[in-house]
Amino acid sequence: MQFIDLSKQYKSIEQQIDNRIKKVLEHTKFIMGPEVYELEEQLAHFVKIKHCISVSSGTDALLIALMALDLKPGDEVVTTAFSFFATAETIMLLGLKPVFVDIDPSTFQIDPNLIEQAITARTKVLMPVSLFGQTGDMDLINTIAAKYHLVVIEDGAQSFGATYKGKKSCGLSTIGCTSFFPSKPLGCYGDGGAIFTEDDILAKKMRELRVHGQAQRYVHSSLGVCGRFDTIQAAILLEKFTIFELEIVKRQQIVEEYSKHLRDYITLPFVPDYNKSVFAQYTIRTSSRDALAQYLQKMGIPTAIHYPAPLTKQPVMQHLECAKIALPHSELAANEVLSLPMHPYLTEAEIAKISEAVINFIKEPIEVLS
Repeated sequence: MQFIDLSKQYKSIEQQIDNRIKKVLEHTKFIMGPEVYELEEQLAHFVKIKHCISVSSGTDALLIALMALDLKPGDEVVTTAFSFFATAETIMLLGLKPVFVDIDPSTFQIDPNLIEQAITARTKVLMPVSLFGQTGDMDLINTIAAKYHLVVIEDGAQSFGATYKGKKSCGLSTIGCTSFFPSKPLGCYGDGGAIFTEDDILAKKMRELRVHGQAQRYVHSSLGVCGRFDTIQAAILLEKFTIFELEIVKRQQIVEEYSKHLRDYITLPFVPDYNKSVFAQYTIRTSSRDALAQYLQKMGIPTAIHYPAPLTKQPVMQHLECAKIALPHSELAANEVLSLPMHPYLTEAEIAKISEAVINFIKEPIEVLS
């Protein structure tokens, strides 16, 4: 059993993927070839937004989005510490200051009710992270942003395809960013990412920034990065995108199956009525997390911890003032969350085996471990 089984997906579209790659090998436009622009058009249409700018990774998507805002060193970005390190890393690389807000413990999303008290005269950006496949309360976040004249960048690395009140993730704010890392719900076979916006000026700037700040060939209007998307990855995504919505449905069916088995035994993922999650992870929580993970490993069931510590606990953060803030819900979640195998090709038998093992442990933890 695999935590995420990409081989099953590949086998289901093997010939189509191979044909897409072969076509790129034949036309040899390996960087920013025609498939890149075709993909951008399809993704923009899917999100129902004007601009999609594909880039080399989800991390570069965040970095380029922040760079496009012409922020000054010391400007503040309000975000969550319960996330992958790239959320804070991109902020700090630009000399900006991350300001961390605790999460809503039921959804693991940034708690919008705590945002206003974190805003200062230096605050310029709100960066909610749409964790585990669903968004936070984006209407409330956007309302706060409008009140204080702030830009909202959604870190939608895990939520592409999700909806909030019927609107797609990455199309809910000034800028939306996502990742196409292989393990993501829509993932390529390497690194990749995309940025979404309705703003023509920001879109133009971000397209230049991804190519070393180049306004036209060999004319550089700003300092940028090497953030271009490669054509083979775009070709792969074009094919995988044809089955993406079906895979979202399969993920939701798997969640229903998990929940049918586990709802009486352990804290399950919570999705508010206004959200539709793509379940990038299926994350349960228990105070016996480490022992449960050890037992499941013994049973041949892989698990993962997303994430074992808030960003405030990372060694590189310890000299910063922002690392001293108390984030009780984030810290408790980091000690309790456990992600079970999750991908569209899990079978009912596999879900039953995983669920039975979890239930056995919950019922008799000492006897089972012995």
